[in-house]
Amino acid sequence: MNFLRKNIFIFLGFISLLLGIIGIFLPVLPTTPFAILAAFLFSKSSPKLHRWLLDLKYIGPLVRDWEENKVIRPRAKVFCTILIVAVIGSSLFWGKMHSLLKLMLFIIGVSVLGFVLTRKSYPGNSL
Repeated sequence: MNFLRKNIFIFLGFISLLLGIIGIFLPVLPTTPFAILAAFLFSKSSPKLHRWLLDLKYIGPLVRDWEENKVIRPRAKVFCTILIVAVIGSSLFWGKMHSLLKLMLFIIGVSVLGFVLTRKSYPGNSL
């Protein structure tokens, strides 16, 4: 891999990881897909950074579960569902915003929940 491409992948990996970390606190940004994207980008550019990501206390197990088994743990699903319903629900109910923005927010929430809830919870299970 040439030097420029490798550095672009590393840069994009850190951007994705940052978005995933922000997503821990803002449910509109889902943590797991951004962490998985960061892992992919690091795996293609820097084995050292990929290993570092896998060794992170909170994000590493999510990424490892996905890479090895395409699994999102039940606890992560429950946490994600509660946060998305609470934050997006309260924004839709009490937020003063244009109807189109509310619709967009609703679609994002449903899409993220749809993705998360349709992934396997355990290796070998369907859900």
